[in-house]
Amino acid sequence: MEDQTEVRNSDLKEDEVAIVMVPFPGQGHLNQLLQLACLITSSYDDLPVYYVGSATHNLQARVRANAHSQNHFHDIPTPDFTSPAPDPNASSKFPSHLEPSWDACMLLREPIASFSRDISSKSRRFVVVHDSLMSYNVQDVSSLHNAESYIFNCISVFTFYCIICLSVGMSVQLEEELLKKLPSLDGIMTDKIRDRGASQSPYLDIRSGDIHNTSKVIEGKFLDLLAQVASDQKKKNWAIGPLLPTKIDRISNKEDICLDWLNKQPPRSVLYVSFGTTTSFSDREIKELAMGLEQSKQRFIWVLRDADRGDIFTEEARRVELPEGFEERVKGVGLVVREWAPQPEILAHSSTGGFMSHCGWNSCIESITMGVPIAAWPMHSDQPMTGFLVTDVLKIGLIVREWEKREELVNASTIEDVVRKLMASEEGNVIRKRAEELGEAVRQSTEKGGASRIELDSFIAHITR
Repeated sequence: MEDQTEVRNSDLKEDEVAIVMVPFPGQGHLNQLLQLACLITSSYDDLPVYYVGSATHNLQARVRANAHSQNHFHDIPTPDFTSPAPDPNASSKFPSHLEPSWDACMLLREPIASFSRDISSKSRRFVVVHDSLMSYNVQDVSSLHNAESYIFNCISVFTFYCIICLSVGMSVQLEEELLKKLPSLDGIMTDKIRDRGASQSPYLDIRSGDIHNTSKVIEGKFLDLLAQVASDQKKKNWAIGPLLPTKIDRISNKEDICLDWLNKQPPRSVLYVSFGTTTSFSDREIKELAMGLEQSKQRFIWVLRDADRGDIFTEEARRVELPEGFEERVKGVGLVVREWAPQPEILAHSSTGGFMSHCGWNSCIESITMGVPIAAWPMHSDQPMTGFLVTDVLKIGLIVREWEKREELVNASTIEDVVRKLMASEEGNVIRKRAEELGEAVRQSTEKGGASRIELDSFIAHITR
């Protein structure tokens, strides 16, 4: 990254619009708002963007960024919190070990308010774009005469729409066959996290609108349905996604083992396997996955990392052990990577033909945009609904394990079958072609005159009016 400047209020001119991004401290949330910040600063002149968060999580966003940033980072001293290791043997895959870091972020209200007042006083218009889970922390913005706030939604619109409907007892507008298969909300999160989400509700009305990291090309129908459900709120909506690095071929300026390996593989032949930053597998689950990949005889890159701690800089993560001799047996066919991997570049590579994923929205929209079909293996939160969107609505993927069977061990033979079907069958080829066509349309939507670029231009015009 470059030009990571510290905040200097003297840089602001009286007639400028200043934008502040306030992310929730989880990798998927940090990344999406940072990509939005980068997109704005690279596309529109004279719009200073400030990325505001705890010093620990701002640093996390910076060191993992798949983008060149010219934004100002405002680091708030990190409140003390414990940072326990994830429990790979927990009955639920929900990352409860991160809750102390999420609790700490609730202490940022006053520092955010103080910074907002300072920047607001030197701006003609002051705009806050924040994660919905940070609504409590930005509530004081409403007292500033020249300020507006907008919620940035980090999940798919389909998931957002379904959760709203199911939570209030409304019918989800889907074909009958799809409704029968729609995943339940059971087990997606802990009661504490559900209560945390509900606690933000009193502060949602101060927002002036909603921004979605999606494209009308992907979720146009569900954007319309969401607008109908929320019509009484009279809030503006913009679908400005996908938010990805603006130049995929310039994400990294150094040699990378994954890309070097991919350069030697045939087109569309490699399955990329990664389960994000909040999934922790048990030793038994790792063994089954390893055996399934090996037995499939398909090429793969497997990013084998434990889930993040709340503070990723505190202690070394658990080193996950593979079956004895596994890496030697798959040499030349599979590559195991234990470090942070350049996911957007991997998915954009011509040798990548599939993605086994936990179905976090970051990962899904990157895969969709690059035209890569998905073997969907959701773990918690929004992921079951997003996986359903991928496999049953968009029909650009296959399910590894149904959500209703989430407590069952996925055995090697199941994994082998799904991998072979996605990577080496006529059904997989049909799914891949459909994914590639959708990806092409999505990429076009971000170009000048495309649906997503028009939406982004509309949002910028609205806040600079």
